[in-house]
Amino acid sequence: MNTIDTLAWVVFPYVSLAVFVVGLLWRYRYDKFGWTTRSSELYEHALLRLGSPLFHFGILFVAVGHFMGLLIPMSWTEAVGIGQDFYHFIATYMGSLAGLMTIVGLGILIYRRRKTGPVFLATTRMDKLMYVLLGLPILLGMWATVQNQILAGGHGYNYRETISPWLRSLFAFQPQPELMADVPYQFKLHVVAAFLLFLVWPFTRLVHAFSAPVQYSTRPYIVYRSRDVPARGTREPGRGWEPVGTPQDRRRRRTPTSTEL
Repeated sequence: MNTIDTLAWVVFPYVSLAVFVVGLLWRYRYDKFGWTTRSSELYEHALLRLGSPLFHFGILFVAVGHFMGLLIPMSWTEAVGIGQDFYHFIATYMGSLAGLMTIVGLGILIYRRRKTGPVFLATTRMDKLMYVLLGLPILLGMWATVQNQILAGGHGYNYRETISPWLRSLFAFQPQPELMADVPYQFKLHVVAAFLLFLVWPFTRLVHAFSAPVQYSTRPYIVYRSRDVPARGTREPGRGWEPVGTPQDRRRRRTPTSTEL
């Protein structure tokens, strides 16, 4: 392997993953108030209601598909009865549908952010960079799928014999960059763009992906008390703790004191 291959398939992935993990920990430790999506729903909700579900459900299905295809060995899926034909159909056509949902949803969100004045004014430079780096691996992944899986016919390119074991070798700290030598360049560009996204992830609003509202369903009710007098209840207030603004309080303020008499 030459130096470029080592940098592309060993050094850069490790640097990207290290920045990703350390950056998330640093962001959570020192920027908790900035750990947010900076919601813009108050400015516009019609396009958001359409684009957000398409993007989020699409990217969720894409993530599940990548997890199955890259991290689960082919021998495991075959052991449970998932043959290559069935896997190819699911990964190619269902994955393409999920990718199309993601692209359409992202396009609607970008259009909304550009055409809605208050939303565009609230868009930072990092947000613009994030949209570019987020859309790049998605588009390259769709291109690689169409070019090497759909148009190629048959089983297409079996990335589970090259890209998948290469990625797992990184996590095992036994990198095998030689596995990427004969991978189609469309997949190579897709992989590089994905690691570039992970590199900048901790410094964007994408950190909200790791903030699932797990405790939302078990949180206690929020009690609201009205300031109106009838809603204060029938119990007499305790001594020294008389509410402000009650008829009794106003009557006391009108009653002259002994020194005034």
